[in-house]
Amino acid sequence: MSRATPDLAQLLARLDPAAPLAERHLQLLALLDWVRGHEHTVEAATGRVALLVQAAEQSPATRQRLSAWWAELTRHLDITTLLADFGFAQRTSMASELAERLRYKLLPVSPETQDASELFMLALPHELDARWLAALDEELLARLLAVLLPAQDAGDDAASASANEWQRALLDAIAYCAGQILATGFAPELRLRMSEEVRAAQPFHALLRDAESLRVEVLHPLRTDDRLQQAVQGLRERLDACRAAVNNVYAHFEDNGISVGLVFRLRQLRARILRVRELLECLLSPRPAASAMQLLSHLVLVGRQRRSVRTLLATNSSLVAAKVAERSAETGEHYITRTGGEYLSMVRQAAGGGLVMAVTTLIKFGLYALALSAFWGGFMAGVNYAVSFVLIQLLHFTVATKQPAMTAPAMAAKLKDLEDDAAVESFVDEVAHLVRSQVAAVLGNVLLVFPGALLLALFIAQLWGRPAIDAEHALHTLDTLHLLGPSLLFAAFTGVLLFASSILAGWVENWFVLHRLDSAIEYNPRITAALGVRRAARWAHFLRGNISGLAANVSLGFMLGLAPAFAAFFGLGLEVRHVTLTTGQIGVAAATLGHDVLHLPAFWWAVALVPFNGALNVIVSFYLAFRVALRAHNVGRVDRNRIYRALRRRLRRAPLGFFLPTRGSV
Repeated sequence: MSRATPDLAQLLARLDPAAPLAERHLQLLALLDWVRGHEHTVEAATGRVALLVQAAEQSPATRQRLSAWWAELTRHLDITTLLADFGFAQRTSMASELAERLRYKLLPVSPETQDASELFMLALPHELDARWLAALDEELLARLLAVLLPAQDAGDDAASASANEWQRALLDAIAYCAGQILATGFAPELRLRMSEEVRAAQPFHALLRDAESLRVEVLHPLRTDDRLQQAVQGLRERLDACRAAVNNVYAHFEDNGISVGLVFRLRQLRARILRVRELLECLLSPRPAASAMQLLSHLVLVGRQRRSVRTLLATNSSLVAAKVAERSAETGEHYITRTGGEYLSMVRQAAGGGLVMAVTTLIKFGLYALALSAFWGGFMAGVNYAVSFVLIQLLHFTVATKQPAMTAPAMAAKLKDLEDDAAVESFVDEVAHLVRSQVAAVLGNVLLVFPGALLLALFIAQLWGRPAIDAEHALHTLDTLHLLGPSLLFAAFTGVLLFASSILAGWVENWFVLHRLDSAIEYNPRITAALGVRRAARWAHFLRGNISGLAANVSLGFMLGLAPAFAAFFGLGLEVRHVTLTTGQIGVAAATLGHDVLHLPAFWWAVALVPFNGALNVIVSFYLAFRVALRAHNVGRVDRNRIYRALRRRLRRAPLGFFLPTRGSV
């Protein structure tokens, strides 16, 4: 044992039943630190507990001091609060719980507390504590209890009294949990989302009565086993009914949107139902000491999760992420071409998008000429991009780089069922469809935006008698688009913005559906009076079908415009490199510089940037969306080697299938 490890005899000698509250708690913390030791192994920890018990058994004075100290320690703590409320949020708001967890992380906790939950987290903060508590054998537990609770030596009546005290604590905890379950189950935002059948069954109404019936049967001196089992079975069935009611609310989310706040409350409710079942099992266990240790071991793990901000955000946002991914997957299916006709249609749509983006590029240079401040320049650029993207959506055109973040969830959903080689080959087919869909869209955008921007710039020069931008500005534009400069980093950053816009789009659609805004627009008297019944209905249906695309386009436009302005405020010097806009800028610069541009190395370095720019836009946004979709769809580890082998075989056998539709497609 290391010399830094406290001596057990000294620790036991310092135990003082008359010490102030904080001192007694510090003595407990020191004793448990000694139990953990420096080895951090379960065997070492349980061995130290055995040494502690042995030292108390061999010294009557030590045993008396230890038992008196333990009695004084537990007398000022309410064990029922620990059993019933530990690990649960004190408030029903996720924001309040997030603030509370941040407080636990950032601010120290005082050992001068009468809150058993706070002391429990201070005393048993490590994952090792859960393991060594669960590893204590029954013989050692019996000796430990005999040392800590010597009143049991006085006879069966004392032992029975001690057992009854533990039973009362468990029963009180069950009653407290039942009250919280009842209050949450009666909350209108949950009750109104249950089906009529569930509400008619009234699963929460008799929960307190069943908990009280159990208390009577456990503590009544004339109880019979039959009546006790009947009370236990009644409470279990009631808990199952409450849990089914909670699951019914989750089913409502499938069609009506998800709220993070409601998900948080439902998770708390389900966890309380499970806690009652755990307390019930502990109450009825024929081995109460071992069951108590298992329960405390579980509470240690609950305490670790209670301090984790990441766990809170991950568990309560998973359903929202799943719904966002699901809605993106539904949209993304429209961007995957599988036949030659769909491929040509994608090229045409992308070509139309390229022509619109050519106009956007010229307007962007016009805004530069206004010499606005950084923020207002970024804001007006965002307006320009947002209007262009919305126009492309309304004209049923497409922008290539918006597709990957939408198609990634659709691909992730297909990874759930890869049980045989045929399923793997089918997935590879989808990969090929996806890749050539992206190729078609990028080519359609790029091959039209360059000549479109070039011709528009030449037309403006002919109309005004001077070029759209001067030669100095044109050369500067080409220099900023140099392949060997920071443009590749900016292209990857733009991919992050593309991903962020898709997430925001899914969230907005979920929010729109959750609050039933389509129904409000169609039937609200004020809106129908202003728009008319038919027009209100048309607006409602239009927004229901297009709200996701509108949110994605508007948010992406403003992010592309404002991100450089905010980055400049913090001195980061970040820019955006959207492949379609980049190609349009090259076209405008070429129009100003004329035929001489072909002799400039800067021009060819800028042209060389285009394919890498497009690839980074697509790959980064697809990768981020794909990762989120995998977690949201609960797709576990897949056999990636099988997929990689199948992809390599397809590349060797039919490489053109990743770029052009096959002859068999119609």
